[in-house]
Amino acid sequence: MVTVATLAAVLAGCGGSDAGEGAGGDGAAPRVVATTTYAADFARAVGGDGVQVTQILRPGVDPHDYEPSPADLEALAEADLLIENGVGLESWLDDAISASGFHGTEIVMADRVTIRHREDGGAEHDESDEHGDEDGDPHIWHDPRNAKVMATNIQTGLATVDPESAAEYQANLESYSAELDELDRYTEQQINSIPSDRRKLVTNHDSFGYYVERYGLEFVGSIIPSFDTAAELSGRAIDDIVEKIRSSGTVAVFSESSLPPRTAQTIGSEAGVRVVAGEDALYADTLGPAGSAGATYLTAERHNTDTIVGALR
Repeated sequence: MVTVATLAAVLAGCGGSDAGEGAGGDGAAPRVVATTTYAADFARAVGGDGVQVTQILRPGVDPHDYEPSPADLEALAEADLLIENGVGLESWLDDAISASGFHGTEIVMADRVTIRHREDGGAEHDESDEHGDEDGDPHIWHDPRNAKVMATNIQTGLATVDPESAAEYQANLESYSAELDELDRYTEQQINSIPSDRRKLVTNHDSFGYYVERYGLEFVGSIIPSFDTAAELSGRAIDDIVEKIRSSGTVAVFSESSLPPRTAQTIGSEAGVRVVAGEDALYADTLGPAGSAGATYLTAERHNTDTIVGALR
């Protein structure tokens, strides 16, 4: 396996460009590096045509376990602005930043978002002040109200590196925030159309906690009982989730686009319920490719809601 240290040596040999020389100093657009598909999508929405966005994670790639490439490190070395999710989602990022020599402006989208925590099977909350809480739930974007905070943090970062365009970024933010408000209203209306005794969710891993809390669903459990897809799945955990599905009256198990559906299909078969997979799989940790239902945050969240409602209603 190629390590970040090895990639750093490669980058040094290539004579990487100096970062942070000032966005727009020669009329060039700010150079933005976004770690996840969601971060890149928000950056494009707020930045508009005035920013150059380099996206590290490609559609369908699990952000929990990623190994940066030489191109990733070179992009970081040249970036004016780095946008990350925080809350421990990009566990590989600190080493990549150090190896690349990045010294631009860093924005953590989780700042000022209230973070969920798992303790003894329950959920507690804490406010993310700086770089988030690595012990919390990083899937903050599944509540559009959090997405508004994330987009606002991005606008702050863009205005910092490119103050001459601050008014344009603010206008883009206001327009996008209105779309997020409409998404929130749509989702609430659709979820409310599900009979209350059928609003029960089972997913591949614990990635929809913010969605569940926002819209009043019951989270029965996940196949991987963790925020992190890299967590080990035991036979006991499988037995537990099958029993929970049966005893709760859950009618469907939802697979996720970035994870193989095999285990979900096995559990659904054992529990005797429908498994939602394939093109209907939920967009949880990553957006989809261009042209797919999950190409943007707005379309992915609508897809998730329409899929959940269609299966449960």
